[in-house]
Amino acid sequence: MLENEEALNAYLENTCDVENDLLKQINRETYLKETMPHMLSGHFQGRVLAMLSSLVKPKRILEIGTFTGYATLCLAEGLERDGVIHTIDINEEQQDRVQAYFDASPFADRIQYHIGDAAAIIPTIGGEFDLVFIDADKKRNLFYYEMLINHVPRGGLLLIDNVLWKGKVLMEDPDNQTKKVIELNETLAKDTRVDKLILPIRDGLFVLRKK
Repeated sequence: MLENEEALNAYLENTCDVENDLLKQINRETYLKETMPHMLSGHFQGRVLAMLSSLVKPKRILEIGTFTGYATLCLAEGLERDGVIHTIDINEEQQDRVQAYFDASPFADRIQYHIGDAAAIIPTIGGEFDLVFIDADKKRNLFYYEMLINHVPRGGLLLIDNVLWKGKVLMEDPDNQTKKVIELNETLAKDTRVDKLILPIRDGLFVLRKK
């Protein structure tokens, strides 16, 4: 990140709501213990997720890609009082630590944490989701989107992370991973079932609202 980008990021963080103590702890420990801490949503994007969730006031949220639980807790801030968030991750090595974060949060009884293949787990959860956040294997993003679009009611949101792919979507000769991201973006841009836009936050957040 360039120096002026770091300064801008700091400015954005200083002009939005502060992280609570638990989110600060998750942020700090992720950077201390994880080999790819940049996967964390982080302070500013976390506030964006919390704001979007609060606007929707979802009763049911589905998150694909828990990582260390930061985004999960941000999304949970917008839940209705009797709402629930289902979050799925493939990495069982983080399970105990992430579950401890959830247990320490005000949403402990409203978070359902699943470990395994999302494609297999989602059908077992069933029902509709007022908000979906896809932040997992980029090669399967379009698969997850098509799997879930008919399970989101009118006015519901689907959010997909990393859709700018560090700017690689502008490459003249993109690699195979980048081609998948470009294919996703081009497909979604033509999808008449949703209103859509990309927010240029961190690595790009696609926001899609079901018509």
